[in-house]
Amino acid sequence: MRKIIVLSMITIDGVMQAPGAPEEDTSGGFEYGGWVAPFGDEEYGKVMQKQMEPADILLGRKTFDIFEEYWPKHAEGWPGINEVTKYVLSTTRKNSDWENSEFLSTVEDIKKLKNSEGGDIKVWGSARLVQLLLKNDLVDELGLKIHPIILGKGKKLFDDGAFPSGFKLTESTITSSGVIAVSYKRDGEVKTGTIGE
Repeated sequence: MRKIIVLSMITIDGVMQAPGAPEEDTSGGFEYGGWVAPFGDEEYGKVMQKQMEPADILLGRKTFDIFEEYWPKHAEGWPGINEVTKYVLSTTRKNSDWENSEFLSTVEDIKKLKNSEGGDIKVWGSARLVQLLLKNDLVDELGLKIHPIILGKGKKLFDDGAFPSGFKLTESTITSSGVIAVSYKRDGEVKTGTIGE
């Protein structure tokens, strides 16, 4: 069974929309695109370098459209991105000229992929896809980079439909710019109790 690892840049209030550039995703009138740029430093770069190590990726269609336009022309910034398999959940697209792109159309397709032989699968961006994965208890690990900023609106990592799940902290780093980079691994069910007892 393959692990699905969600990697996300988020704000304190959970917004993940358009972290990379002003025009990346302006849907819903979002006007804060590129909000990650002021937080780049050496430690942040090391976290990103580790997360961008070659692995198959799973993307929602909108994120794939952005990646497909940018990364084939800038592959030196993400070694291996052209060679890994890009799985895309979409009901509107069926093919791409970007090498090693495969299209899925249902949650069942994702479950079959997860149960197949192979290495880890990393999910980048793709807010609606991540919410679908969380709702169906398909996320094995979370790699979050929490930025010290509140945007108040935009696409968020979590919604009200996530499957209740326990996670365990496996790694953490605080960068000089105040970003908290954490890795969480799925760790059973939610535990409850009474404080002080």
